Amino acid sequence: MSGAAKPVDSNKPLQALDHWEEFLKERYPEPEPELVGISGGAEEDVQSEKEWKRETTQFRDYRAEARPSVKEFYRLNHANQTLEFVLSKRREFLGLNRRRMGVWEAMEYLNTLVDDSDPDTDLSQIEHNLQTAEAIRAAGHPRWFQLTGLIHDLGKILWVWGEPQWAVVGDTFPVGCAFSDRIVFHEFFAANPDSQVPQYQTPCGVYEPNGGLDQVNLSWGHDEYLYHVTRDYLPEEAQYMIRYHSFYPAHRENAYTHLMNGRDLEMFAWVRRFNPFDLYSKSDQKPDAEKLKPYYMELIAEFFPERIRW
Repeated sequence: MSGAAKPVDSNKPLQALDHWEEFLKERYPEPEPELVGISGGAEEDVQSEKEWKRETTQFRDYRAEARPSVKEFYRLNHANQTLEFVLSKRREFLGLNRRRMGVWEAMEYLNTLVDDSDPDTDLSQIEHNLQTAEAIRAAGHPRWFQLTGLIHDLGKILWVWGEPQWAVVGDTFPVGCAFSDRIVFHEFFAANPDSQVPQYQTPCGVYEPNGGLDQVNLSWGHDEYLYHVTRDYLPEEAQYMIRYHSFYPAHRENAYTHLMNGRDLEMFAWVRRFNPFDLYSKSDQKPDAEKLKPYYMELIAEFFPERIRW
């Protein structure tokens, strides 16, 4: 018997999409509750983020401790997320011509095709989404904020439509400019063809300094896709949460501020406010989906029509 390692499926290096989020929690340990800043204004969130970063300067070496599948995931992600690839995916998906369906229907659609891949949890995707929304609701946040928690990961439906994991989840980052050394596993960018294009390896690359993130192409994944699906229906604060919640180099590592305008800097306080609910609300305690469904169906109907384009 040879004992050779089983080849890695380049579409599926992780056992489940949620394993990326588990790695995030290792990188960014849960702060003390008083540092989360969930009840104050945007200024308080910025201050609490500074305090959080002071409290977490002594991280474990999560890079060395990351499971091999996570490292392989980031290797594929960093090697393949080029500007050309991102632009091709925007053309492929942002016409929103895959199908028309309601928001809860999309949750059920994702639920049946993703959950069974995760051997580490008995929770369905809907239950995960409800945990996030319920934590936001318990904190007394507005109804649009609760709805954002409920739907923020629905862009993972890209996985259902055949996209590889590295083009669905993962930390997002700008393409078409220099890759920040604050991006996790930065060394894997050496295999990215854009690393050999001088125009793409200056701080601003193809973008204008402080021209705003709306001009910037981020690596392709569920954030950008869902932003385009839902942007006509939600407040601007929610749009930022959805579009940038995986942009960890910016909202956790303070990279790429030279590409942001004043509005981006202001609105990122909302992204930071959302982040603790995204990472730390999941537990093995199941919410009662049937009991909660009427509340959230009413909430969805408050903001969305019966069907939207995907």
